[in-house]
Amino acid sequence: MNCRIHFFLLNEDFSIEHAEAHHGGEESESNMKYEWEDELKITTSIDDIVEHEKTVYPIQGTMPEGEAFHFDIENMRLFELKSDESNTLVGCSESILDSFEIEEKEDETVIRIYLKDYEPMSNPVPGIYIASQEFPKELVR
Repeated sequence: MNCRIHFFLLNEDFSIEHAEAHHGGEESESNMKYEWEDELKITTSIDDIVEHEKTVYPIQGTMPEGEAFHFDIENMRLFELKSDESNTLVGCSESILDSFEIEEKEDETVIRIYLKDYEPMSNPVPGIYIASQEFPKELVR
């Protein structure tokens, strides 16, 4: 099965009342529902999706000076996309997760993840959003 993942940053200033009163419930140029959208298409066929609540996401790499690092980011909501070829993780910190939905169609699954607008976050790798307060301070320069 094919899989697409959409991340939406909610606009905390969006007014449903204004949208209903002036635009038939739809957003408008001056009243946007989302600040941005990030879409990922998984190129391998997905066999299963497993949701992990309040779990750990390991982040590792090498500092510019050549020193290796490894940190465990706690309190993450991850979706494990399983296939014969490999497993892929996408998700975000629980503190910035507003909601999510998984829609399964005949030949495609779509995951929509809605992120809260009021807390800064980082996106160290495609498909992973970490709240700034939970990002390792040693990696911020």
